Amino acid sequence: MIGWTLGGYFFRRFAVITGWNFAGIAALVFIVTFTENSARFSELEGFSPQWALGLALLQLPIIMMQAVPFVGLISAMAALVSLNRKYELVVTRAAGISAWQFLTPIAFGAFAFGLAAVLILNPIAAAGFSKAQELEAQVRGADTRTTAENERWLKQRTGDTETIIGADAALSEGRTLIRPIFIRIDEDGDIIERIDAERAFLREGFWEVRDATRRAGTAAPEAIETLSIKTNLQPEYVGERLTLPESLSIFELPGKIEVARTLGLRANAFAMHFHSLVTLPPLLVAMALIAATVSMRFARMGQSATVILGGVFAGFLLYVTSVLVKAFGSAGFVPPFIAAWTPVLVAMFFGVTFLLYREDG
Repeated sequence: MIGWTLGGYFFRRFAVITGWNFAGIAALVFIVTFTENSARFSELEGFSPQWALGLALLQLPIIMMQAVPFVGLISAMAALVSLNRKYELVVTRAAGISAWQFLTPIAFGAFAFGLAAVLILNPIAAAGFSKAQELEAQVRGADTRTTAENERWLKQRTGDTETIIGADAALSEGRTLIRPIFIRIDEDGDIIERIDAERAFLREGFWEVRDATRRAGTAAPEAIETLSIKTNLQPEYVGERLTLPESLSIFELPGKIEVARTLGLRANAFAMHFHSLVTLPPLLVAMALIAATVSMRFARMGQSATVILGGVFAGFLLYVTSVLVKAFGSAGFVPPFIAAWTPVLVAMFFGVTFLLYREDG
């Protein structure tokens, strides 16, 4: 059996390489994000380099959450290839230690990295994402609605009228809307008025709308500091329809899902995001097993670029499959639990099968 000293050495090698890879990729992502923000918002009022730096810093954690599987794959590949090139794996196997044993500390390190990403990085990313949405909506103003991606709508009925509600972002679990639009429609389907505002707060039985501009018929726009719009909506419903799952941490998601289901809402997007976070640590273990497929050749034969690229492609294919199945789970075509766990189990079976074939014949 592999001892604590050797196992700790392999674990430290993986941890150090993972730390450097994570820091390097984070620095690159920060620079690219800052450059992109500067190009997108430089002509808007309220833009400044300091604002762009702050926005890039807030967006960095959520982007790094998406990069965690690739960091785990690259780190495992780099650690194993490095150990193999220095003949440390050769000496380890010559001492009678199997691949299953020397891969255990690396798999444990990958699991710990995934756990840290879920429990530490994810809450930071959720908070930063929410704040970044608010800052972006403030600076972009009316230009925020230039793409369909930013358009999120819901409908309420009060009496004989319907109100279509849209917003750039929903904060505080649906209780605060950033740059909302209220379009009131009568029973004949005609638009009565449109109200554009800076903020709207959901109170008990009404929307408190601030800094609004009302347009009714052919009349000139009317600026209103504060007005109330009757509603029968609950914050949980508004949050489920307008809030993005990424703005909630793993600690907030179970309560959000439970409340939404008690209101008769499916909450598939939130359930899918929750199960994706839960499966992240075992997904990184699967990535480590895939990395082992490119590091099992004897060092004198070399790890050819083709084999290494094959491992990278396999990891990328696993990630794309996970994203695709996640879309099915969010849409309700596949139960979120099954959609989250299926790619992980398939990848683990692939890695275990390869190691059984190479190690045990």
